[in-house]
Amino acid sequence: TILALSSLAETRDNETGNHIRRTQRYIRILAVALQDNQRFRDFLSDENIELLHKLAPLHDVGKVGIPDRILHKPGKLTAEEFEIMKTHTILGGNAIAAAENEVNIQSHFLRIARQIAVGHHEKWDGSGYPFGLAGDDIPIPARLMALADVYDALTCNRVYKSAIGHDEVEQIIVEGRGKHFDPDVVEIGRAH
Repeated sequence: TILALSSLAETRDNETGNHIRRTQRYIRILAVALQDNQRFRDFLSDENIELLHKLAPLHDVGKVGIPDRILHKPGKLTAEEFEIMKTHTILGGNAIAAAENEVNIQSHFLRIARQIAVGHHEKWDGSGYPFGLAGDDIPIPARLMALADVYDALTCNRVYKSAIGHDEVEQIIVEGRGKHFDPDVVEIGRAH
């Protein structure tokens, strides 16, 4: 199911497939490195790390609902277009919630998938979207996906921008420590 949904997202954007594979690797590296951290230890079991790796491809599944004129726009989005783009988090979360309702059970697997899809654009300081969650109110899967997603987005060419080198991206992420990103996730990311 994950591969099918990921393939669907790939049909909308040629870069999505590579992005999915890279972010899977990044989220696993972060999760394994944080396994001994007191704040993450209870959640980051070997089983949950495997789930994070498997579910990372669903973080942008909601983009299938974004119009091509916005998804493939080569320049900066207008404020109105950005508001539409931001809905991909809710669209993805709603699709996963619909699956949860269909199977009529509380699924740990689907809950993590929904947390990733909905929360990967939340920011540590509460300035993110869709809900403006802050700090530890942001689920761990979303916090890890946020860093993996941003790192990949900045280091790779996109239709709307050129790639930035690793050192410059590292500086951007460090500057986002405690603002955009969980400080512990940034520190472990720098070490790995």
